[in-house]
Parts: sequence; C-alpha cells; structure tokens
Amino acid sequence: MATTVLGGGCFWCIEAALKGLRGIEGLRPGYAGGHVESPTYREVCGKRTGHAEVVEVQYNAAAIDLPTIWRVFFTAHDPTQVDRQGNDIGPQYRSIVFVDGAEEAAALAEVMEEVEGWYGASLATHVEPREAHPFWPAEVEHHDYFALNPGNPYCAMVVAPKVNKVRAQHAALYE
Repeated sequence: MATTVLGGGCFWCIEAALKGLRGIEGLRPGYAGGHVESPTYREVCGKRTGHAEVVEVQYNAAAIDLPTIWRVFFTAHDPTQVDRQGNDIGPQYRSIVFVDGAEEAAALAEVMEEVEGWYGASLATHVEPREAHPFWPAEVEHHDYFALNPGNPYCAMVVAPKVNKVRAQHAALYE
C-alpha cells in the first residue's frame, strides 16, 4: 500500500472526487503543511496554523500509478488559483502536493507541466516534502462528508459539480 497527501481546496471535494477511483484503498481528510500539532478544523479555518485542508490517499500501486492520481486530482480543482478554490478563500484552501523524495518530485513536475497545458496558465500548486509535514486527521464528521451529506447546499452546489466533472473526464478509471 502506498500513500500520498494532496490538497486542492475543500477536503470534502477532493475526497469525493477520488472516491471510487480504481486502486484507491483509503481516503482520510485532514491537515498538513502547518506549524501547529494536531490542529482542529476551527483552528485551520482561523488561518493561523499554516495548514492546508488535505486528503491522505492510500492506493494500490499495482492498480493505479501516482501520475494518474495526480491527473485526476488536478481535474478536481483549479490549480491556477492562489489560496482559494472559488468562494473558498484562504491559505487552508491552497493547492498543494506533498512528495516523497526527488524522484517523486521530478515525476510530479512532468505532470504539472502537462496540466499547465490544460489550463493555459501557470500552476499555483505548492510542492512540499512529505517528511517535513506530518498529516493530522480531521475530525470524524469530515470523513466521507459528501456521501453522508448529499443534501447539504455546499455539497449540492460545489462538491457535486466537481465530482461530476472528474468522473466524466476520467470515467474509465472508476469502479
């Protein structure tokens, strides 16, 4: 089992977009990239912890490779926006990928160059070493939020369109 940590705005969106992707074994929303140990949602939203909302992705590398996961991730959010995704504004919503080593960073750079062509703009995605930034799980009420709260207005107006876009563009990758 391999693991990666990705942040692309609201963690509800990224978790929902990756759910059902062939080869994904587990998804956990949480926080990474900041300077406070074990932050809470309220603290992260207060913009003083330095953390981004992220999703820890556990995957079977024999079933899906990391560049494919990154391509789906970059479809699920707009990586050209700085510290925001639509109306969600603040550093906790930044686009960020945590990498394990130089080889992974080089592979990500290749995918990011490809993705810039999709958007016709430079990416604002931060790339950080994973070992320097621990992952802190979010409170249980944030886990599988979209699936458990489809009637929530935010889910209906923001999350659902992102999930539909990703599944339409990458339909062959979903179970």
